[in-house]
Amino acid sequence: MRAAVVFFSGRSNDRIGDLARALAKGMERQGHTVDVIDGTKDSGSRLTVHQYIAVGASSTGTFGGKVPEAVKTFLAAAGAVAGKKSYAFIPKAAFGAAKALAALMKCMEGEGMFLKNSDILRSPAEAEEIGKRLRMG
Repeated sequence: MRAAVVFFSGRSNDRIGDLARALAKGMERQGHTVDVIDGTKDSGSRLTVHQYIAVGASSTGTFGGKVPEAVKTFLAAAGAVAGKKSYAFIPKAAFGAAKALAALMKCMEGEGMFLKNSDILRSPAEAEEIGKRLRMG
């Protein structure tokens, strides 16, 4: 199965990229082909050819609870994503991680994506373990 892990960083020193790469590594161990895409830099990427899409974003705002505007813009321009099975993830933060995850899921569902799972990830090791166990079919 062809999968994509798309991440959106709110700040330059963010952990979301490390979490995305670790998640992709775990998914590859299941035998899937995985593309890691930085949604803030690769805004022209198309997701039409992927059967499974994982989307991660850092929470923004003073107390978290929001996701970067780039998420909505990227997904709207990414091709046919409606009906695709997907996974949402957010890095653990002191404030607002659950609210940010809900906002990310709302953006994804707004584009018609079928959310199967979502998580607040604490470390790259945890992300890799989840990638190994993720049911993508």
